[in-house]
Amino acid sequence: MREIDFYDLSDYTTEARGNINMIYLHWSAGRYGQFFNDYHLNIDQDGRIYTSMNSFNERKAHTWRRNTGAIGIALACAYKASIFNDGNIDYGEYPPTNEQYDMMGRVVAKLCIEIGIPLDNVLTHAEVADMDGYGIDDDDPDMRWDLYGDGDYIRSIARGYMDAWGY
Repeated sequence: MREIDFYDLSDYTTEARGNINMIYLHWSAGRYGQFFNDYHLNIDQDGRIYTSMNSFNERKAHTWRRNTGAIGIALACAYKASIFNDGNIDYGEYPPTNEQYDMMGRVVAKLCIEIGIPLDNVLTHAEVADMDGYGIDDDDPDMRWDLYGDGDYIRSIARGYMDAWGY
């Protein structure tokens, strides 16, 4: 796993045009500083970006049945997080940080602009799990709820960057 600068993401976006049409947002359910090869990008607690990929066209195993033509981005956080019946979340010792949310929104904005992905094609794993029958309201024992309730917030951060950059 290597650190990558935000601006270096542009080195990977040109070849992804026409091949990538979705972005799925996750948390790793790990600790800060713990990164996984299942995602194209991992964002640490301070907003630094890490990757093991050589191309966004690489198929990573981040979202059940939705990995082809998709980029997976994860926040390195939420180890032992739990969600309650009322939707409240206990993030434990590794909650998502403001720096992580901001960098995720910034990265999403950059990828949407440079690859040509509509912002509507950016979903959290919780949103996709709800659509595909393994979300918090389903009986699937492999339930997923990454970034539950945060999709609109992250997309609004991305939209703010896009507007500020003139897109």
